[in-house]
Amino acid sequence: MKPLFRKILVANRGEIALRVMRTARELGIGTVAIHSPQDAKAPHVRFADEAYLLGNEASSSNYLNIPLVVETAQKAGADAVHPGYGFLSERSEFATALGKAGIKFIGPPPKPIDILGDKVASKVAARKAGVPVVPGKDEFVADLAGAKEVVKLTGYPVIIKAAFGGGGMGMQVVQSEAELATALAATQRQAKAAFGRGEVFIEKFIQRPRHIEFQFLADEHGNVVHYGERECSVQRRHQKLIEEAPSPALPASERDRVGAAVCKLAKEVGYWNAGTAEFLFDTDAPNGGALYFNEVNTRLQVEHPVTEQVYGVDLVREQIRIAAGEPLGYDQKWVDARRRGWAIECRINAEDPRNKFMPTPGTISRHIPPNGNGVRVDTYLYSGFTVPSSYDSMVAKLICYGADRPEAIRKMRRALAEYDLGNLVTNRDLHQVIFQDEAFCKGEMTTRFLDDRKILDKLMGVEEAASEESKVKLAALAAALAHEPGGIDSMVQKSYQFQQSSAKNVGVDEFGRRRLSAWGRRGRYETQGRGA
Repeated sequence: MKPLFRKILVANRGEIALRVMRTARELGIGTVAIHSPQDAKAPHVRFADEAYLLGNEASSSNYLNIPLVVETAQKAGADAVHPGYGFLSERSEFATALGKAGIKFIGPPPKPIDILGDKVASKVAARKAGVPVVPGKDEFVADLAGAKEVVKLTGYPVIIKAAFGGGGMGMQVVQSEAELATALAATQRQAKAAFGRGEVFIEKFIQRPRHIEFQFLADEHGNVVHYGERECSVQRRHQKLIEEAPSPALPASERDRVGAAVCKLAKEVGYWNAGTAEFLFDTDAPNGGALYFNEVNTRLQVEHPVTEQVYGVDLVREQIRIAAGEPLGYDQKWVDARRRGWAIECRINAEDPRNKFMPTPGTISRHIPPNGNGVRVDTYLYSGFTVPSSYDSMVAKLICYGADRPEAIRKMRRALAEYDLGNLVTNRDLHQVIFQDEAFCKGEMTTRFLDDRKILDKLMGVEEAASEESKVKLAALAAALAHEPGGIDSMVQKSYQFQQSSAKNVGVDEFGRRRLSAWGRRGRYETQGRGA
């Protein structure tokens, strides 16, 4: 069978670049990597058939440099480009530049990117398609008088958002009229600084929402299907930590109703390829809650693997097929019949949740991912690799699949416990606390979950308890070894055994983050490393 494309350039890095290249290789398609100087030894560079160094250490000179990426694609003879997520994935000017160069963009056309990337225009289109929209006014707000007009419709509290923003930036919650003028001016300044455009809009603030999103696919022949919903309510400062499919809160009837409306929206704006419609589920609304449209991400999502696990689909493969002009070849009834089981994803970030989530780049001494039935790890880590400080802190995605939600949770607990990240400090312990939380296990989450359940306090409590227990054990061991026959070699051996027992018993990963050293002829012991 003739390959869909001859060669694909992946305009990204990290785990998503590897993810795309693996599917391309399975399809018999050649792969091209681009990279910054920091990523010279990154796995995606070694995995690709060809690799090109672009620019200097600034992202604007490599991964975000549209003319240079297009030029490199031409130089390599690539006939398609996959943008991954982030970087240039939602930039219509990138899709336009590739089209002018005769290179296929594995994503939607420029026009729907622009419509859906404009949060006001996207709400107008959503409302027209019958998608439920958050109460507000579908227009930009330029001044205080305009803001007050919107508030008359919604009441307080409201949220002011950057019209072309994302990632939780450029947003201000306003509880009363006394705060309105200051918040409006601040959001406009933030939007201009962060996104280059100062337009903002105002809508009703949903105080305790769940975050639910729909995955859809559309081909160039007018066929559109959705692959159900994902729930991404466990977040920190609007950044997702845990995602799952399906949602434990959404009734099947609502899935069918809203999914159909999302497909209609995609068709009406002329969309093709993969996209995700994001919603806020108002848990305080009557009759069990209400689902409101928030935005469309015109790209593949970080959390796409949970959908792949539940529906048995390779979404990257479908993206490539669609970009090559192939029809979907199936309908919604066929997709619905494929839904099986439950999948959950944890984002593993190189950051320290015990130290204000400060990034923790550096060289990783050891990387041994978990495996077994129903466990998948998407990562770019390997033993000896240096995690750069220049990019997002996410270094791996741990995905677990089970017949139902309880089974998926049990597998995730096991996989988290097994995941050996050597000396790299990550948020793995935070995930372990979450997966023991009673409310989470019952599926009772909102986007305020971490605060409402005091998860960070629980994490600190585990650390403190572990530290106290370790001190007691350490003192007992030192006393016992004071007259140990066999000298220093015997002492070192027993200290190593202590590390392992401490790691096994205290409930957090002491081994690897706290080590015991024996030195001197008088049997002096000290703890070293983080958390000692």
